[in-house]
Amino acid sequence: MVRVLKDGDLQTVDYSAESLADAVRHEPHDGVYTVSNTYNTFQTLKLDDHLDRLQDSAVQVGISLTLDRPQIKSALRRMIAEADYGDVRFRITAARGSDALIISIEPYQRPPAELVRDGVRVITAPDSARHQARAKTTDWMHQRRRFTESMPEGVYDVILLDADGRLLEGLGANFYAILDGTLRTATEGVLAGIAQRVVFAVASDVLPVVGHPVHISDVVHLSEAFITSSSRGIIPVVQIDGHTVGAGVPGRKTRALHQLYRAWVDAHLETL
Repeated sequence: MVRVLKDGDLQTVDYSAESLADAVRHEPHDGVYTVSNTYNTFQTLKLDDHLDRLQDSAVQVGISLTLDRPQIKSALRRMIAEADYGDVRFRITAARGSDALIISIEPYQRPPAELVRDGVRVITAPDSARHQARAKTTDWMHQRRRFTESMPEGVYDVILLDADGRLLEGLGANFYAILDGTLRTATEGVLAGIAQRVVFAVASDVLPVVGHPVHISDVVHLSEAFITSSSRGIIPVVQIDGHTVGAGVPGRKTRALHQLYRAWVDAHLETL
């Protein structure tokens, strides 16, 4: 379901889409967006943080954006009730020069249990760091299709490398590696993930966190790795560019972080 929110009214659009991914082709190239999901139909996690980042993204790229948060939350409630999907994954998009928001929703399902149980394979893309990486722009939403459409079978994500070969982030996720007993993740030159904030909140109970990325040469020495996003939580990574990470299965610390992450989410849900 796609609607345009303008002056408090939800208006239909002149196109249809099968999913959020399919709807991308209809969205503006010059804009900003945020993506999250609901729990128990009408509960969200850190929605205000998502809206804060949406506004910050707009500031970074010079888009004038004022958000009426009660209006947005009311619109989401109305769309969720009308669609009757249960839990939804939603995207809120603001285009340059428009005073309307595009709100898109689709049925939300948690990642398959086998992804968390078995982990996933990823590959890296050399010298592919995003321009204005701290802004969540629709331009990137369109650009990353070239990665997803050429991804080999069985590969779950692509990790972007900077010009020096450091592993920065996935196509829509933050990347983490455990090296020499510390949790390493980029905090500069990447999008500050909402899920990343949750990891930072719980990680100190498991291991120290270092806000610097690992280098591509470190991959063979990693004991564990994982990615995070708001809609997926923690997804273990067991292979990078064909190199097995650790024992080739989700590691003990990643599993511990996953449990702490889920518990933190359950304790901090808010009703729309």
